[in-house]
Amino acid sequence: MMATTHALAGLAVASVTLLVAPDQAPVAMAAAAFGGLFPDLDLYAGHRRTLHYPVYYPLAAAGAFASLAVVGTVATLALAWFLLGAALHSVMDAFGGGLELRPWEGTSDRAVYDHFNERWLAPRRWIRYDGAPEDVLLAGTLAVPAVVAGPAPLDGIALGLVVVSMGWALARKSVATAAERLVPLLPPRLVSHLPERFTEGTA
Repeated sequence: MMATTHALAGLAVASVTLLVAPDQAPVAMAAAAFGGLFPDLDLYAGHRRTLHYPVYYPLAAAGAFASLAVVGTVATLALAWFLLGAALHSVMDAFGGGLELRPWEGTSDRAVYDHFNERWLAPRRWIRYDGAPEDVLLAGTLAVPAVVAGPAPLDGIALGLVVVSMGWALARKSVATAAERLVPLLPPRLVSHLPERFTEGTA
């Protein structure tokens, strides 16, 4: 799934604070959105393994929310929602496509790494690939709470993420084709720093 979809998932789940604790909503929603983006910072360093924890993030989030009930500080609030956003991201990736450059071809059996069981979870492909039409639809749906009721500037950010999602969806397959053509032309020292999916089949 797209990074924007994950950020919007964080915004959507944290929007519950608009109903139960509206004064905490801006912090909760921003933290959850950043948590939703955070795991993808491993894009060039063991993607979906280095910062993706489909078991440990949910456990850490549960612990953080338990602590929040006792220590109701802004920092604890932000940490709890950040971890929940990261947990959602890591779990959601198992329902998307694999790690290959052309995930719509369904050739990879790796979706996200489960450190607890020390194995890769297979992609279920409910969302076939990042930028698929159903991915854009999911992103748009998840944006609704923030766009309709979210505090500024989060409402505008949510709308902007939907626009970025649509742009990526339009460019997604062309990017894969461009990468296949350009990677063989790069110096070996640069190629060695690219994610494995960019170099498969180019040797």
